[in-house]
Amino acid sequence: MPAPISDVETASEPSNAAGGERRPDPRLAEAVDIARSAAEEEAAAGSDPNASPVLAMETQGAAVGEHVGVEHESDTAATHYFETTYHGYVGWRWAVTVASPGEGYPVTVSEVVLLPGAQALVAPDWVPWSERIRPGDLGAGDLLPSEQDDPRLAPGTLPGDDSVSEFAYEVDGGRERVLSRQGRLEAADRWQQGEFGPDSETARLAPGPCGSCGFFLPLSGSMRAAFGVCANSVSPADGRVVHVEFGCGAHSEAEVDTSSTIPVADVVYDDTTIDFESRDAD
Repeated sequence: MPAPISDVETASEPSNAAGGERRPDPRLAEAVDIARSAAEEEAAAGSDPNASPVLAMETQGAAVGEHVGVEHESDTAATHYFETTYHGYVGWRWAVTVASPGEGYPVTVSEVVLLPGAQALVAPDWVPWSERIRPGDLGAGDLLPSEQDDPRLAPGTLPGDDSVSEFAYEVDGGRERVLSRQGRLEAADRWQQGEFGPDSETARLAPGPCGSCGFFLPLSGSMRAAFGVCANSVSPADGRVVHVEFGCGAHSEAEVDTSSTIPVADVVYDDTTIDFESRDAD
């Protein structure tokens, strides 16, 4: 995408040529009609689908608007700018480059294009697909290969500061790559800030943390101190990586108070015994 045009020179203020030895041919700045004719020809609807960007659109009036300036590219070329009335191209300009090798040669048109102006709406900067992928985007059957220089991975044949590297020294070399320090730190931060981290509402209301739960399976290596996997089938975190300070109501040591919540007053009359009082017969 061409860079937006901020300022263009007027025909009355031509710029000096490179080196200052020759000045631009004044006929280039005066060739407004030639440039306009070329822009109108380019803007006209035709049978060629590549001839105009608005073949399927209805344009009211002329597609080429007022002349807004000229910019000298060199002493033999200049670009004229015209407003465009195309719908959806607000702020864009027709850019018509004209050229002439010198006196005695006619002024001809080199190219006609639409370019964005300073206030034009342009497409955002392109972002590689690998940087647009977000958690949850990967579906069944989708492939997302990692790059060879992925900073989250390190060669498995190199010693590291994590016991996971020990698994790399297996028969036939084991895995080619394992998590690098950066990869582990990113994963730890993501898990801690996630749904099963220590700051979730479930954790705040839990009777105890996962670190003291019998269903907690600690991870190996440097992750062991902070993360594990829940193995309780009734827990909302079953099969998920949880922080040691996460917790839920299915904690293995949770106790349920079975005592009555209704206060019972002291017994005022004991009906477990029978009081017998003899009476004399009349």
